[in-house]
Amino acid sequence: MNIKFDLPEEVKEILKLLNNNGYEAYIVGGCVRDKILGLCPHDYDICASAKPSEVMEIFNNFRVIETGLQHGTVTIMINHQPYEITTFRIDGKYSDNRRPDNVDFTLNLEDDLSRRDFTINAMAYHPEMGLIDPFHGIFDIQNKIIRCVGTPACRFQEDALRILRAMRFSIQLDFKIDELTFDAMLKNKSLISDVSKERINTELLKMLEANKSISEYFYRCKEIISEFIPEFISCFDFKQNNPFHIYDVYHHILHAVDSYSGNDMKIKLSLLFHDIGKPACYSEDENGGHFYKHGIISSDKANEILKRLRFDNDTINSVTELILYHDAVIEDNHKTIKRWLNKIGEEQFKRLLEIRTADILAQSDLDRETRLEKQHKLFGLLEEILSEEQCFTIKDLDINGSDLINAGYKEGRQLGAALQRLLDCVIANEAENNKEALLKLAKEWII
Repeated sequence: MNIKFDLPEEVKEILKLLNNNGYEAYIVGGCVRDKILGLCPHDYDICASAKPSEVMEIFNNFRVIETGLQHGTVTIMINHQPYEITTFRIDGKYSDNRRPDNVDFTLNLEDDLSRRDFTINAMAYHPEMGLIDPFHGIFDIQNKIIRCVGTPACRFQEDALRILRAMRFSIQLDFKIDELTFDAMLKNKSLISDVSKERINTELLKMLEANKSISEYFYRCKEIISEFIPEFISCFDFKQNNPFHIYDVYHHILHAVDSYSGNDMKIKLSLLFHDIGKPACYSEDENGGHFYKHGIISSDKANEILKRLRFDNDTINSVTELILYHDAVIEDNHKTIKRWLNKIGEEQFKRLLEIRTADILAQSDLDRETRLEKQHKLFGLLEEILSEEQCFTIKDLDINGSDLINAGYKEGRQLGAALQRLLDCVIANEAENNKEALLKLAKEWII
C-alpha cells in the first residue's frame, strides 16, 4: 500500500544495512500502528530475514546486546537508543499459555505476521515497499476494531495476556472489540490465571493511564476483570438503595474513576477500590441502605488486592490510607485541615480531596452542588494554609527539642509528647507559634 512514513535516521540506517547485505527488513507491529494513527511511537521494532548471528555480524561496529537469541532477538544500540531486530519466525507450541516452547526461523514475512495478536499489530512497513498488511489491519484501524489475527481462541490459548491486551488497546485507542474476538476472550478468561501477577499489574496500570473513560469497557469486560480481581463480583448489580446514589456499587466505582481528570495513579487506584467493601457491610432501615465503616473494609480488601498484584509498598500504603479516610467527615475550617495535614501529609490530603470530589460527581444530584461547594472551600482553605506557611507539623514549630532540653525536659518519650502537645495547641489556636510563647507554655507543663 502506498503510505509514506517519516522514520528516524537510525531506523533507516538499520533497514539499509540489512538490505545492503541481502536481507529483507521492515519496521513492524505497534510502531506501524501508531504511525498510521498519527501517534509518535515509543520505540521501533524491526523484523528481518537475517538470523541473530547474521545480524550481529552486520552490526559488529555497534554495541550489540544479545536480548533473546533463542527467540531470534538482538538489540542494537545507536546513538544511545536501543533498537530490537527480530528474525522472521514461527512460534511453536504454547504449553504454558504464555510463551512458545520453541521458535522456528522463516524467510517469509507473512508467516511472522500471522503469529501476532491483533490485526492492527500485524502490519509491516518499508520506505520503498510501503505498507505490508496481509490481515487488513488498516481496515480495522479505520473502523476502530480490535480483531485477532486468525482464530481468536487459538491466539488467547497461545498467550492469555492477549485477553488483557485487547482490553487495554480498546481503552487506549477507543476501539471496539470484534464480537468473535470478545466471545473468545470470555470463553478463555480462566487462562488469565496463567499470566504472572506482574504482567497483570502492568496491563491494569496501562488501562488506567490511558486517561480515557473506562466505565464502558470495564463494565463490558467485568467477567474478565473478576478473574484477577474477584472481589468485584459482589459489587456487580449491587443496588445501594440510597438517595445519594443512582448507580449500583460497581457502576458507581467506574464513574468515580471517570470523574477524576488527573493522572495521579494513586488517586485512580484509590477510586477503583474505594467502595469495593460496600456489599460486605450493607444494612437497611426505614431511611434506605447504609454502608457503615465501608472505608475500613474497602481499605482491607484493597490491601489484599494490591499485594496480590505485586504493587510496591509505597503505593499500597498510600492507596489503602486514602480509601480508609475517603468517607471521613472533614470540617471546613483551618484547625480541622491542619490536623489532617499533620495526620496524613500535604500530598495525601490533596489526593483525598480529589477522591472525595470524584466520588460526589459519581453520585446522584441530591445536594450535589452544596457538597461540591464544600470541597471547593476545603481546597481554598488548604491553599491559604500552605501559602501562608501556617504550622501543622512539629518541624514547623518555632521551637525544637534542644530548646526543651535546655528548659529541663529529658530526651525520649517526654520530649516527643511535649512537642506534639505544643503543636496541638498551635493548631487549635490556643498558642501562638513563636519561641517565647511556646517555651513559656512548655515550662509551665514541666513545673
